[in-house]
Amino acid sequence: MRGLVCRDWRPFEELELADDLPEPELKPDQVTIRVRATGMSFATNLVVQGKYQRKPPRPFTPGTEVAGEIAAIGSEVTGFAVGDRVISFVDWGGMAERVSIWAGQVYRLPDGLDYPQGIPLLSSYGTSYGALHLRARMEPGEKVLVHGAGGGVGLAAVEIAKAHGCTVIARAGTAEKRAYLTERGADHVLDSRADGFKQDVLDLTDGLGVDIVYDPIGGQVFHESLRALDRGGRVLTIGYAEGTIPEIGINLLLVKDISVMGFNWGTYWGWSPADERVRFQGVRKRVMDALSELHASGAIRPQIHATYPLAQFREAWADVRDRKALGRVCLAP
Repeated sequence: MRGLVCRDWRPFEELELADDLPEPELKPDQVTIRVRATGMSFATNLVVQGKYQRKPPRPFTPGTEVAGEIAAIGSEVTGFAVGDRVISFVDWGGMAERVSIWAGQVYRLPDGLDYPQGIPLLSSYGTSYGALHLRARMEPGEKVLVHGAGGGVGLAAVEIAKAHGCTVIARAGTAEKRAYLTERGADHVLDSRADGFKQDVLDLTDGLGVDIVYDPIGGQVFHESLRALDRGGRVLTIGYAEGTIPEIGINLLLVKDISVMGFNWGTYWGWSPADERVRFQGVRKRVMDALSELHASGAIRPQIHATYPLAQFREAWADVRDRKALGRVCLAP
């Protein structure tokens, strides 16, 4: 079958497109998915360079988010039929025509969503819902600052916070993205290319600051976010698109009575040494059910920037790398 191959650690644009990959093995407790869409992100590039927390055995096919239809079913699997439209995280292998995965982490694609839209529902919205609800315990009426709000997880965070009755301050780097965020419900939109944001946030919150900061950027953005919090506020550290993993003086947490918390959606899918995918099966289902309900109500609308054929993987990565994307970028194997 056809797919991308990483034979040694290298930048994403230097991967190989192969036509002779072996078909995935189907175990009794697995299904094989014919991949119609798979997601691109900054994390994808880190994985193939060996800079991510998980390092697949080489050679391997990257890609951890897939949407498609079931092509084959293992002998122990019940509840699915060939042809069912589904979404799932996989350890790796998503950027190929087919992939096999444990059926316990496969979920039906909600009606009304096409295959590419299933990618942000699964990953971007799953990440943002889990971070805001499971970790930060977001309450209606709170003030939420979202960095990188024009990207996949940022846009999801804006919609999820608004659906919960929060006031949202969103930051994005282009006029197009800022206008779009206003359309999608952000109460205030700031230019992320302007120097600093703390004072703007204080001005918008009567000098108090926000209750929650959603930060997929890291670096200096993280440090300034700590100073834009109200008493008892929380910073969610989601990723480090800026390229720098920040360090903090823990005394600031004490002085301001604030919290810093991380959220890794992948942990709930077994991306850990302990392989906790069975333990967190109930959590995953609760989040995916909640997202299906939010979509059915119209509160969230997964946004796709572009879907590229597999052969154009370099162009797809360029959209992500250069921050051109408004929403998620997908490949269609």
